[in-house]
Amino acid sequence: MTENILRACGSLSKKDIGQRVSLRGWVNRRRDHGGVIFVDLRDRSGLAQITFSAEVDAALHKLADELRSEYVVALTGQVLARSDENINPQMPTGEIEVEGKTLTILNAAKTPPISVCDEQAVDESIKLRYRYLDLRRDSLKHNLILRSQVTRVVREYLYAQDFLEIETPILTKSTPEGARDYLVPSRVKPGKFYALPQSPQLFKQLLMVAGYERYFQIAKCFRDEDLRADRQPEFTQIDLELSFADEREIRSLVDGLLARIMPLVGQKYPDQVPEITYADAVNFYGSDAPDLRFDLRLIDISDIAARSELKVFKEVVERGGIVKAINVKNADGQLSRSALDAYKDFVGKFGAKGLAWITLRQNEISSPIAKFFTKEQLDGISQRLHGEVGDILLFVADTKKVVHDALGKLRCAIAKDLKLYDPGEFKFCWVVKFPLFEKDSEGRLTSTHHPFTKPLDGNYDENTLAAAYDIVLNGVELGGGSLRIYQPEEQQKVFAALGIDAAAAKEKFGFLLDAFQYGAPPHGGLALGLDRLVMLLARAESIREVIAFPKTKSAECLLTEAPAAVAPEQLRELGLRGAAQ
Repeated sequence: MTENILRACGSLSKKDIGQRVSLRGWVNRRRDHGGVIFVDLRDRSGLAQITFSAEVDAALHKLADELRSEYVVALTGQVLARSDENINPQMPTGEIEVEGKTLTILNAAKTPPISVCDEQAVDESIKLRYRYLDLRRDSLKHNLILRSQVTRVVREYLYAQDFLEIETPILTKSTPEGARDYLVPSRVKPGKFYALPQSPQLFKQLLMVAGYERYFQIAKCFRDEDLRADRQPEFTQIDLELSFADEREIRSLVDGLLARIMPLVGQKYPDQVPEITYADAVNFYGSDAPDLRFDLRLIDISDIAARSELKVFKEVVERGGIVKAINVKNADGQLSRSALDAYKDFVGKFGAKGLAWITLRQNEISSPIAKFFTKEQLDGISQRLHGEVGDILLFVADTKKVVHDALGKLRCAIAKDLKLYDPGEFKFCWVVKFPLFEKDSEGRLTSTHHPFTKPLDGNYDENTLAAAYDIVLNGVELGGGSLRIYQPEEQQKVFAALGIDAAAAKEKFGFLLDAFQYGAPPHGGLALGLDRLVMLLARAESIREVIAFPKTKSAECLLTEAPAAVAPEQLRELGLRGAAQ
C-alpha cells in the first residue's frame, strides 16, 4: 500500500495527481451535493477541496456529513485532476481535488461569532474580542506572513553587514524622551519604579561606547500616549546604531535594507531617493512627512494678501501670520459648493478659522472674496499658483503652524477624494536638516527629536539645525535617526539650552554622561517602525491589521480584558495606595 505523504493544503498542484496524501486543518466550507460532500480544508498554506462520495464509501460520507465550519480534522485521500468545467481559477489549488479515504474529527467547533471563510464587514470590537478567529482570515494571515518575511530579510541583511543583534533591557529607568512612560512598581524597592523603554536609545549608545560598533535589534517599545490608526501603546522598531559612520553611510545602509524588503510586495526600491529639507517639506507640503505621490504645493501669497482689502487676510499678516493657497487643477465641476463647505469644516479640525476659494473660469473669476482684490492682485495670485481655467484655488490664513497643519492635511484629503495618485504607488523620500529645538506652548526650547541629537553648528539656539534625518513613505514617517552627541562638553551645552542644569542632567542621564568620559566614539543610527512599514506594504488601513494581538484606540485588549484590576494582596506587596488595609 502506498504511504500517505503529509502535505500542506495549499501546496498541492497538478504535479501531485495520483499521490496519496495526509492533510490536517480546519473546515473552511462544507457543501452537500446529494451523494457527494465537498469540504474546503484550510491550513496556514491555503485551501484544498476534499470530496466524500456515498458511492465510494457510505460510512465515510456519513461521517463527513457531521462536519461544520471550523471543525478540526485529519484525513487522507488521493489527489485527482478536476474536470475542465470544475476547475476553479480563483483558487491556487483549483486544478485538483482530493478524494477522501479516511477522516478523523479531532475537535468540533461552535458556530463562530464572526465569519472566517470570507471578508465580511464585522465591527472591529467583535473581531478584537475573538482575535484568534479573526487571525484565521486570509487578509490577516497574509499580513502576519508578510511581517515575518520582513523581519527575516532585516536579520539576513544586517547580519551580512556585520551587525550584532543585541537585546537591551525592558525594565529600565524613567528618562524624559518626549512621551509618557509606562511605569512598573518594584516590590523589592518599595516606592520606586521601573519604566518600560520608549526606545532603546540610551542603551544602544552605551553599546557604541562599549565598542560593539554595529548593533541592531527588533525592539519592543512602549509609550503611554493617545492612540490613532498608526500608533499602539506597544510597538516594534527595527533599531540600529553604528560607530564611526556619517549620515550618508547610515542612510545608504537603510536604502540597501529597504531595497531588499520591497521585492516582498513586488516593488523595486528607487535607485535615487529624493531628498528634501525639513524647511522645504513644511513650507511646500505642510508636513515633515510629505506625500510626494502628487503635487498640490502650498504657495505663500502673504505679500499680496497684505495689500488687499480683505480684512481677515490683512490682519493675519499684520500679526505675523501667513496666507497660503493650493491650486486644485481642473477641479471646477469636480468640487461642488457643498464639497468646499465640507473642506471648510475639515480644516477647522486643525485650527483654521475658515477656508476661502477662487474658481478660475473663462473670462471670469468666481469667488466670495474676489471683490476684495484688484484685478492686478488676482492676476498675481493666479500667476503665482500657475492657475488656469478650471482650477480652484483654496486659501487658509492663520499662524504658520495652523496654516501648515490645515493645508497640509487638506491637500492629502483632496488628493484622495479626487484620486490624484495611484494608491498602489510607493513614493519614498528622505527629509533632512531638522531643527535641533522647537518651542513648547510656554516658549521654552524642547528637543525636536531627543536631547542626544548632534547639532550641525555650535549656536545652540532655536535656529540650530540637527544632524537628523527621516525616511518617509507616502506621507508616513517610516523611521528617523540622527548622528549623536558623543562629547561630554557638547552634551552639556545642549542640556543647558534645554534648561537642564548639571544636577538635573546627572540625575536623569548620569550613567550615559559618565560613559562619555571613557572614550565614546562618533556614532549615529536610525529606527524604522516595523508596524508602520508592514502596514504600508500590506496596504492596510491600520497597524492593528499587522499586529497579532493589538490594543484598541483606548489602549484596551478586548481579548484578555487588559488592563484589569489586580488582587488587593498584589497591591499590598507593591506598597501601593489603594491596597486594602
